[in-house]
Amino acid sequence: MQHLRRQFLNIATLVVLLALPLIAVARPQPTLYYLDISGRILTASSDGTHVAVVAKDLGSGPDGIVIDGANRHLYWTSMGKASANDGKISRIDFDGTHLTTIVPAGGTFTPKQLKIDLANRKLYWSDREGMRVMRANMDGSDVEALIVTGTGEADRKNQANWCVGIALDIAAGKIYWTQKGGDNAHRGTIKRANLDIPKGEDAAHRSDVEVLFAGLPEPIDMDLDLKKRVMYWTDRGDNTVSRAPMDNKANIDPNKRTDREILVTGLHEAIGIALDLRHNQMYYTALHGDLGTAKLNGKDARTLLSKQGTLTGIALLDSVK
Repeated sequence: MQHLRRQFLNIATLVVLLALPLIAVARPQPTLYYLDISGRILTASSDGTHVAVVAKDLGSGPDGIVIDGANRHLYWTSMGKASANDGKISRIDFDGTHLTTIVPAGGTFTPKQLKIDLANRKLYWSDREGMRVMRANMDGSDVEALIVTGTGEADRKNQANWCVGIALDIAAGKIYWTQKGGDNAHRGTIKRANLDIPKGEDAAHRSDVEVLFAGLPEPIDMDLDLKKRVMYWTDRGDNTVSRAPMDNKANIDPNKRTDREILVTGLHEAIGIALDLRHNQMYYTALHGDLGTAKLNGKDARTLLSKQGTLTGIALLDSVK
């Protein structure tokens, strides 16, 4: 009997030991960082708990945010005044210390969504009233325009020239961006071009620009699922989150594409979007102060947080890659 008892205890111990690695490798949930246009950076767990203010009094119109997790840095754009050429890009540590100006005021006109290429140490952003897609080193050096959609005050009054959202496919050497058009004017476009300007051409005259979608209500921010070749975007015109294939393989007229899939509706001025591909989840923000979430196919959409301020950009830090 005693022999059987020892044998049972040894088996039970083995079961516990085998379970320990599973417990040890439990993956942490992502962390959200998002912006309030009044001048705040906020953070929350992806389940909506642990809401905190990272920093406040950061100036006029924070809009796009990205994360350098290895160095525990947040980068964001500040629009400044829409009528003034006073936009800038800044950086701060995760704990809200060491505020640093990366691109000084006037280095960009009205910077909007921001993306980061950590491997090549580059920042990319859309410049709305500047009518540009821009790039710089992560230390703020070598600021350059990659796309120019208009010049001068007359062009600036045409909102179809305003670049807002941006997304990167570094492996394929491509940049994606939105041009919003007027308020719900159905003149919005999504475009794509090479990361680098073709030789012999300039930012205003590029032969490699593709129009992927045209006639959209008012596309704003973007994110990409590179593995499945799907692009996601918010639209402030019909207040939705949508997705569509990144590649127009059938070469359909961009005004006549029917493969836009509307995933989430009823948002209150949709702005930011961030994909959590590992957990099959998306997060989005609205100017009226809501932070929402849904499955990547739009199912189970719900408001995660409300009354958060006047929300713009959002980014996601996933510690497991």
